[in-house]
Amino acid sequence: MVNEEMIQYVERLLPKKEEAIVAMERYAREHNVPIMDALSIETMLHMLKLVQPMRILEIGTAIGYSAIRMAKALPHVHIVTIERDEERYKQALVYVEQTNTKEQITLLFGDALDMGDEVKKHAPFDVLFIDAAKGQYRRFFELYEPLLSERGIIITDNVLFKGLVATHEPIEQKRIRQLIKKIQAYNEWLMAHPRYETVIIPIGDGIAISRKRGE
Repeated sequence: MVNEEMIQYVERLLPKKEEAIVAMERYAREHNVPIMDALSIETMLHMLKLVQPMRILEIGTAIGYSAIRMAKALPHVHIVTIERDEERYKQALVYVEQTNTKEQITLLFGDALDMGDEVKKHAPFDVLFIDAAKGQYRRFFELYEPLLSERGIIITDNVLFKGLVATHEPIEQKRIRQLIKKIQAYNEWLMAHPRYETVIIPIGDGIAISRKRGE
């Protein structure tokens, strides 16, 4: 197990972030907006630099943190990102403007489960990044996986759900128990998928990376 001291040590080694990114992280903490932790986002960005995608579809914009980080790390990429919470969507628009990434990021407002036709206009995508309602992960995967390019990959965040998917301790809250079961079912379905091979990286809240078999 990676302990907190080791995490803090690695985080201290990370390059210094620009003030606009630091401000977004501060806003997220103050307003309880879930964004990727430092090691998770850096791991994903490093992987994306290796893959060099041209177009990314993100399910779950929140305030635009991960979309902006991807845009900054990959100046050639274009990101289409969907958010259903109006307040967060509007805040994302502000941050995209402030960070000069509006040429790289297309923000769509609405429920991703209802926006298939709109998203198709921007396809194909080289990467599908799923970071929205955890109970709907499989539906997001099945809806948007057909829009991937031949060598496209799928990244799913929060697949370990604070380690609760592996705990044997009783969970009192019914809603949390049900959510854990859905994430467990998604992970098992994903790992057994006939057309994709997947690795789950146990950093942050858990990241699953899926690529087409035989590539």
